[in-house]
Amino acid sequence: MTSIPQAAPTTGSLSNAGAPPATHSTPLVEVKNLTVEFPTEDGPFRAVDGIDLHIRRGETLAIVGESGSGKSVTALSLMRLIEFGGGRIVGGSIQLAGRDGGLRDLAQESLPAMNRLRGDEIAMIFQEPMTSLNPVFTIGDQIAEAVMLHQGLGRKEARSEALAMLNKVRIPEAARLLDRYPHQLSGGMRQRVMIAMALSCRPSLLIADEPTTALDVTIQAQILRLVRQLQDEMGMAVMFITHDMGVVAEVADRVLVMYRGKKVEEGVVDDVFARPQAPYTKALLAAVPKLGSLSGAPLPRRFPVLTVEGEAGIATEAERWQDTVEPAAPPILDVDDLFTRFEVRRGLFGRLTGRIHAVERVSFKVHPGETLALVGESGCGKSTAGRTIMQLQAPDSGSIRFSGRDIFAMPEAERRRMHQKIQYIFQDPYASLNPRVTVGFSIAEPLITHNLAKGAGVEERVAQLLVDVGLSPDHAKRYPHEFSGGQRQRICIARALACEPDLIIADEAVSALDVSIQAQIVNLLMDLQEKRRLAYLFISHDMAVVERVSHRVAVMYLGQIVEIGPRQAVFENPQHAYTRRLMAAVPIADPARRDRSRPLLEGEIPSPMRKLGDEPIWAPLVEVEPGHFVARHPVGDFA
Repeated sequence: MTSIPQAAPTTGSLSNAGAPPATHSTPLVEVKNLTVEFPTEDGPFRAVDGIDLHIRRGETLAIVGESGSGKSVTALSLMRLIEFGGGRIVGGSIQLAGRDGGLRDLAQESLPAMNRLRGDEIAMIFQEPMTSLNPVFTIGDQIAEAVMLHQGLGRKEARSEALAMLNKVRIPEAARLLDRYPHQLSGGMRQRVMIAMALSCRPSLLIADEPTTALDVTIQAQILRLVRQLQDEMGMAVMFITHDMGVVAEVADRVLVMYRGKKVEEGVVDDVFARPQAPYTKALLAAVPKLGSLSGAPLPRRFPVLTVEGEAGIATEAERWQDTVEPAAPPILDVDDLFTRFEVRRGLFGRLTGRIHAVERVSFKVHPGETLALVGESGCGKSTAGRTIMQLQAPDSGSIRFSGRDIFAMPEAERRRMHQKIQYIFQDPYASLNPRVTVGFSIAEPLITHNLAKGAGVEERVAQLLVDVGLSPDHAKRYPHEFSGGQRQRICIARALACEPDLIIADEAVSALDVSIQAQIVNLLMDLQEKRRLAYLFISHDMAVVERVSHRVAVMYLGQIVEIGPRQAVFENPQHAYTRRLMAAVPIADPARRDRSRPLLEGEIPSPMRKLGDEPIWAPLVEVEPGHFVARHPVGDFA
């Protein structure tokens, strides 16, 4: 038996975490008129333009704004790392109140002096821990290195301090993890290691740059609560950079809103959320997906549209409901009793020692014009299910019927042609586009491969597809690096549409996008569904987005579907304990509803790997209301 991750016990330090922090009158950091430029062929580009901000001891300042607003450039300027990225501080001051009681201007400090300050008085957690950790050194060695460098301890003492820090960030079996490498840890564990490394010298200021963007909602909640708890214990100030307004409401004392390198609003978090003054802030908050916003509504609904004019932002509500399902029509996709497992071999002779039970007896249907959301944490099997349907992964058993025909019973040539009707949109659009060819060529490739257009017709079709996804035909001549993240995702959607598919599998297609870009992409997908009666399998861990986009929802845990039904039934009447705790972990974009006493999923999701002969216990789905099915596992236990 594998126990469900249990609710995290609340502690005394968290029970009053919503109280104002203990601050001092003199700011720890005070930035005045900070201006940062990058050289370009057309002259200097001003990424940060005259920013003023301050942070007091024990306080959390959240800096928010969409990509390109200057958030990360501001943080890197405080660390004086901006010079290593091609930028230059051309004006302003960054005053830091040191531990010795003196003030120093970091903008004027020499690089050797900054090397002594970084990690010691100012530390930073980066967005992607896998690229920030050295893959050839163990976790223990990397934390110990920072301790030896800044505290002058010997290797043995530094290793003991590394173990203490891993325990502080609540990593289970920390002593065993000291000798592991970054690739052997999950995303949540790696992010905790980064926090442990950043806190190893007990800095006065911690800069957290999008530390939870790519994490599952349950791991994100743990990391946010952990940072706040450590802040209370150590009395440090935190600069939290994010585009997730739910995270801001969860952790911040004050908020600074940036747009195109300038500060447009600053204030106490309750005031900014309740009474935003800048039009751009109002529009940004209006575009935030809020869990429960469709309570009582049976159908999905588009996001408010964010338009920006100068420094003004206008959000207009898209009133149309997504009534596109054809329930009387036969299902476009019928997955029945699907198993996908991976063999684990070890030793010199590759002896079979176990199996990863990625997908276990999964069954569901998708109708034309319907969006079925597949949700769950990393490792639950949702992406493996999507790849198996796309024939990128061979199943062990089960059937997948597309338009009434079993895909795996088809001849090989016909199965290849089936790829035309099932298309896949990946999470990272930059990684899924060839950087050496123009985007026009990437979109044209499936047209040529499947003989859907020839000669001048290819160019005309590419131009029309770019227009369909909100881009210009002229963009066909550009390369992927010349586009923003949101534009690249639109290009991937255009490429998927080139084959005129009936089903699109969107695997975390909007999880890493800014809230405004995310809303645009989701609305685009819904518009295309309305025009073409597309069916979507929408794989995600973002419950607030899932509520907006889906007609039905399937919740996965350790390869099994534990709950499936209409979106309204699952969200408003969740029956399975795992579904309830998954929703409880979603950050609420309202500081007035900040509640750190609510139960969280504690620890990592258990491993789906099992020894030979140790088969998981499967609980059949029971209908609890029309169309709403739940697995009746024994209380507290999962297979």
